[in-house]
This record gives sequence, C-alpha cells and structure tokens, in this order.
Amino acid sequence: MTDAKSKMFLTPTTRSILAFGAIFSGLAVALGAFASHGLRGQLSDRSLETFTTGVRYQLYHGLALLVVGLLSQHLASRWLQSAGIAFIAGILLFSGSLYGLSLQGIPLLGIVTPLGGVAFLLGWTCLAIAAIVAKPQA
Repeated sequence: MTDAKSKMFLTPTTRSILAFGAIFSGLAVALGAFASHGLRGQLSDRSLETFTTGVRYQLYHGLALLVVGLLSQHLASRWLQSAGIAFIAGILLFSGSLYGLSLQGIPLLGIVTPLGGVAFLLGWTCLAIAAIVAKPQA
C-alpha cells in the first residue's frame, strides 16, 4: 500500500469510534423526537426532563466520538482511543441510566448516572491530553 493510501485507511478502532458516534448521534435525534411526540403526556414533566437530559448528553458525546474518530486519522495517540472508549461508556451509563430512570422509574439507576458523568469527564481529559501529546501520523 502506498503512503497516500495508508494515510486514508481507517483502522478498525477509528472505524468503530466513527460508527458509534454516528449511531449514537442518530439515535439521539430519534429519541429526542420520541420524547417530544411519544412521551409528552405519558411521563411527568420531571421524567420527561430527565429523558431529554439523557438525549442531550448522548448527542453531545456522539458528536465528540465523531471528532475523536476524525482526529484518530491524523494523530497517533492511545489517548484518543481512551477518550472514545470513555465517551461510549459515558453514553451507556449516563444516558442509559436516565432513560431507564425516566421510563421505568427504578430509583437505583440514579446510582449509575454519576459513573457515566465520570466517564464523560475522563473522556474529555483523555482528549485534552491527546491534543497536547499526540504526534501526527507518519
């Protein structure tokens, strides 16, 4: 493979991070529409607000995954991979627990939400470190 072609090649990790970013972002749009049209009137105002908070954070971090995936094509850094993993974990734990909390009313899910928040913070920290220490790919 020539150098030009190898630079355009997406590693499986980069591909999966980009795919997760696109899937989570698209699902956030669908879940936001579902909340607006399907859940309004079915849930209390507080539960609906909890659900939409999950949607909002899912969308933010789905877009962050796209940024991480795109940066991974240009910068060689395990910190970027770590950021991607942390954002995925954060979406599943934070947004997932808020969806379950609002739809099922299981108070124990509220214990999981802060773990997702910590994962988000870890992801942003890893992204910042990657920005500082990553080397351009050869």
